[in-house]
Amino acid sequence: MERSLSSLGPRGFHKIAYTEWGREDDACPIVCVHGLTRNSRDFDIFADAMARTGRRVVCPDMAGRGASEWLSVKTDYDFPLYMADCAALLARLGAEQVDWVGTSMGGIIGMGLASQPGSPIRRLVLNDIGPFIPKEGLARIREVVSWNPLFADLGEVEATLRTALRSFGRFTDEQWAHLARHAVRREEDGLRLHYDPGIVEGVAKGDAGDVDLWPLFEAVRCPVLILRGAQSDILTHDTAQEMCRRHPDCRMVEFRGVGHAPMLMDEEQINVVRDWLEK
Repeated sequence: MERSLSSLGPRGFHKIAYTEWGREDDACPIVCVHGLTRNSRDFDIFADAMARTGRRVVCPDMAGRGASEWLSVKTDYDFPLYMADCAALLARLGAEQVDWVGTSMGGIIGMGLASQPGSPIRRLVLNDIGPFIPKEGLARIREVVSWNPLFADLGEVEATLRTALRSFGRFTDEQWAHLARHAVRREEDGLRLHYDPGIVEGVAKGDAGDVDLWPLFEAVRCPVLILRGAQSDILTHDTAQEMCRRHPDCRMVEFRGVGHAPMLMDEEQINVVRDWLEK
C-alpha cells in the first residue's frame, strides 16, 4: 500500500512517500530505509517475505527520491532533514518500538536515531555501512551521484544497471527487471534515474576525507546486526570487526560475491535478517 505524509523542513512542509506491507496491528513494525540514490522499492522482495511472517514493514522514499517531493534548496539534502523526516514517519506509525533496516545512507540515519535518548529503535540492522567510511569509497559514491544518464526504454535501463550495479550481487532476470522498472522516472525526452540530481549538493558539502562517526555508533544501545558485502569498499572488514568489539550486543555477517551493498533480495540474506529480528 502506497501512502504519504507531510514533514516539516527548513523551508516548509514537503511530502514523504512510503510503501507499507503486512498487518497494521504488528506492535513493532520494521522500517527499511534505502541508500543514497536508491528508493523504497529496493525492499519489495524483503518486505513481502517479512509480511508473510506476520510483520508490518514500512519503506519510505527519502526526500528527493522515488515518489517523495524534491527539495527547492538542494543543500537541505542532509542527515538532519532525513532524521526529522523519519521521526515524522515513526510518529505516524504510532508504535512504541520499531526494528530498523538501513542500507548505506539508511543505516547512517538509523544510527543517528538509535543514538538518541529515548530512541524507539529496538533492533538495528546496518546494511554495509558503519561509523567509518574510507575516502576512496566516498569518492566513488560521489561519482555515482553525479551520473544522470538518459535512457530510451526500460531495456536500455536494465542493460545499463546490470553493469553499473554488478557489485550488488547476482539477481534473477525478474529481479533485474524489477530494479530497472523502479529505478527511473519518465520525462519528455526519455527515462532518467528516479532521484533529484540536486542531492549531489548535499553530498558535496562534506570534505574529501574519511568519515568518522564512531561517537555516534558508540551511543547506540540497542542490539546491532551488521551485514557486509565481502567486496565492499564502504564498510571494511576491519571496521565491522571493530564495531563488534566496541558494542556489547553486535553480530556481523558477510556475504560472498557482493560489494556495496547486499540488496536483501535472495533467500540467504532475507533469512539472516529475519532470524536475527525474531531472536
